[in-house]
Amino acid sequence: MEILRTVGELRQWSREERNDGGNTIGLVPTMGALHSGHASLIRAAVNSVGFVAVSLFVNPTQFGPNEDYARYPRTFEADCALAKSEGADVVFAPEVEELYPAGAATFVEVSGLSDRLDGKARPGHFRGVATVVAKLMIAAEPDRAFFGQKDAAQVAVLRRMVADLRLATEIVVCSIVREVDGLALSSRNVYLTPAERSQALVLSRAIRHVEGLVAEGERRASKLIEAARLLFATEPGVRVDYVALVDWATLLPVETASPGTLFAVAAWVGATRLIDNTILS
Repeated sequence: MEILRTVGELRQWSREERNDGGNTIGLVPTMGALHSGHASLIRAAVNSVGFVAVSLFVNPTQFGPNEDYARYPRTFEADCALAKSEGADVVFAPEVEELYPAGAATFVEVSGLSDRLDGKARPGHFRGVATVVAKLMIAAEPDRAFFGQKDAAQVAVLRRMVADLRLATEIVVCSIVREVDGLALSSRNVYLTPAERSQALVLSRAIRHVEGLVAEGERRASKLIEAARLLFATEPGVRVDYVALVDWATLLPVETASPGTLFAVAAWVGATRLIDNTILS
């Protein structure tokens, strides 16, 4: 497995592999601190395309001024080992200056969508996400890029970006990977104390509770949201950011659940913000 540091190296690798027998290229964009959820994305890519690049880049433009950019976990050696074990062909690990050269003044913003759900709570976050993913797609020229459903609002933003810019990359969404007790895997889970980790299980309990209500026939958004909020109230140490039932394409609220509707939650557990969701069937 190669480790590439520059856009030029990544682009050259992609074009050489593509031209050598018409191979397809997959990209797994990450901020490092890889876990089993990331591993599932790499495996999906390996099983879907000819060659796979995994990016390891903590993107500064998607962090707000009071967020955790400086302390975001950075585990480069372990990340490379995991990527290699799952079959990645290259790791792309640029310095900040490689993707954001001095004087850079160009950003990608998906209007409307970027201000909803996580974008409402984190102004400018999705502009940073769209910008860095666009840069990675331009550099790697992948046929497919792989993302986790846990970041469902991000997926909606990136799907719109790809469609609007007429990019050739297909967005592939992979299922949420959870711990045995239901907690959705996240690089930020390492911030949780043992007590906070126990409290954090209320997110997945709320998701399962709403799935159960829908299976029993409840479709009204007001009732589903109320039920989830009542469950959150049983954990006074957890501060709810949002509980929402939305159209996955637009992230706008809907009044009635239907197949493909996104039910999403976000909450602060101590100083750590966690998200979870389900696509209702």
